[in-house]
Amino acid sequence: MGGASSRDQQSSTSPFFDQKELQGLRSAYEEGGLEKAASLIQKKIKDLEGIELNIAVTGESGTGKSSFINAIRGLQNVDEGAAKVGNIETTMEPTPYRHPTLPNVCFWDLPGVGTAKFTADKYLAKMNFKKYVFFIIIIHARFKENDAKLAGEIKRLGKDFYLVRSKIDNDLDSMKMGGMKFNEEEELGKIRDDCVSKLKEAGLSSPAIFLISSFKINQFDFPALQETIANNLNDIKKHAFMLSLPNTTVKIIDQKKNALKSKIWMLATISGAVGLVPIPGLSFSCDIGILVTAIIQFRQYLGLDDASLQRLANIARKPVGDLKAVVKTPLVGEINQDFVVRMLMGSVFVGISVAEAVFDFIPVFGSLFGAASSFGITYKLLNNVLDELTENAQRVVEAAFGTAPKH
Repeated sequence: MGGASSRDQQSSTSPFFDQKELQGLRSAYEEGGLEKAASLIQKKIKDLEGIELNIAVTGESGTGKSSFINAIRGLQNVDEGAAKVGNIETTMEPTPYRHPTLPNVCFWDLPGVGTAKFTADKYLAKMNFKKYVFFIIIIHARFKENDAKLAGEIKRLGKDFYLVRSKIDNDLDSMKMGGMKFNEEEELGKIRDDCVSKLKEAGLSSPAIFLISSFKINQFDFPALQETIANNLNDIKKHAFMLSLPNTTVKIIDQKKNALKSKIWMLATISGAVGLVPIPGLSFSCDIGILVTAIIQFRQYLGLDDASLQRLANIARKPVGDLKAVVKTPLVGEINQDFVVRMLMGSVFVGISVAEAVFDFIPVFGSLFGAASSFGITYKLLNNVLDELTENAQRVVEAAFGTAPKH
């Protein structure tokens, strides 16, 4: 990775608000009460859901750009919406490929640098450099002069880039088919050292290189690449990027859970401001619409909707029935107002008779709300829903890849 760090100053207590925004929330609450503050939080949620991530993927023809773009979106090359795969340069203009469930996350397949149409010295200007939050440069057999020039120019202009050595499984398989006996870790180390050596010769100091297979995205350096990218984004962009990743490791699921958990106090605050309509049969009020929408979104982000399960089954080369068989929660069924009311009337998800929640950590408002308020009920239910969905998503990963969930 090279270039300037993309992380901005955020509040440690609320990762989506900087200090100035938190002060604005306090002022809004002091001037107009909870309703005015909640309107600012609602705008922040809308901004989070609308954040655009444009990610550039470049490299010469045959390096595996298209397969990588498909893999990081959780698609196979034959799936609807997949990037076209070929060994000749099929991309002559920047081509967008949107995420199947988060369309604001978009990977752009760029023409290979150094083609007759796109010489290295004019490449970034023609590619609309400023659009992209970072670049991924895909190489295979050799790191060439044009790749080095591109990396240097990206670094000079202050953007992040990631160097990816693709098709690593092909290299290992060729050695096995040739009858060679070798230690896989040692061989990967040799390949990595060779790449780093050539990158240094090309003028890149202390380069990091990620060895990946786009067909084994839970192996080699693919998970490390995803984590490194996420950690170099500010909290808002990291939120969008993490939620877009396919569920190939337990760690990704845990990070998604943490990202979604950071939104719960925001949703609960809005519920506390507008959830004033009593629910028949219950002694408290709650905004059912907020709960319905949040549960459906959480389920999709954690990969438990039918379409996500099918895509993961395709990646893992397992029958989708095997993955669905380990899902043990009613939260994968139809989620509507009646379903949520039934949850609220029970004690499985909410446990409202026990005022165990402590809300004094909440930015701006402190312990303004009680455990039996609309805020408290929303907060408690969504946390329990998130725990339930996370446990099931972990079991799905274990069924798909044989990875034991982390407890």
